[in-house]
Amino acid sequence: MRIEMNVSSLQETEQLAEKLSNLLAPPDVLTLEGDLGAGKTTFTKALAKGLGITRTVNSPTFTIIKQYEGKYPLNHLDVYRLAESDEDLGWDELFYGDAISIVEWAHLIEEDLPKERLGIQLFHTGETSRKIIFTPLGERYMKICEAMTK
Repeated sequence: MRIEMNVSSLQETEQLAEKLSNLLAPPDVLTLEGDLGAGKTTFTKALAKGLGITRTVNSPTFTIIKQYEGKYPLNHLDVYRLAESDEDLGWDELFYGDAISIVEWAHLIEEDLPKERLGIQLFHTGETSRKIIFTPLGERYMKICEAMTK
């Protein structure tokens, strides 16, 4: 199963992420992949806003993990810099703990990810338009995707 959605503006991307935030609970794991500049961090910011996080959310490129408090804690990971590393950063505590986790460049730590998760891909289709693909892995995430289409 896979769901494709097309958005034509930044605002539509943000609305989609906020809608998703209302369906999540710990220890949900989301993975973000896609084109450079396609809106992975924008999507994460809107998701965080939907979770009631008021702190500024930005990419944790140099710190790898940033944590935010809201309705639920949110772990925001950018694992791009781990491409050449075999370091164990305590993935189990992150992915099975009391927070929602969103992982940018997740394919780089594929073997460390939970088998059940929601994959999200963002692709440019125009200057402001994007194709967003949701790939649920596991029954919980299939139900989340079904709710996203209603």
